[in-house]
Amino acid sequence: MRTGSEPTTARSALRLRFWLTAWGMVWAVFGTIAFALAGRPGWAIACGVLWLVITVDMTLILRHIRQGPHYQPGRDVPPYRTPHRTPDNRRP
Repeated sequence: MRTGSEPTTARSALRLRFWLTAWGMVWAVFGTIAFALAGRPGWAIACGVLWLVITVDMTLILRHIRQGPHYQPGRDVPPYRTPHRTPDNRRP
């Protein structure tokens, strides 16, 4: 059901994002170690930076998951109603 307010009421599949981030972290760690052992410091640094970005993203995802269902409503929560607008298209 579309309500017209999807951008402000969008819901994210946080558990899917968590597992995709975990998969990316495995590969970033592997790449960092493999390139460091192969003597390719530029690629090792690139994988290390990616590892850092993934770690920050995973931290934020876990924080949102721990905030509970208020911040990630399930299918049983109806969509939010659009705000009432006045005739000149401003909020009251």
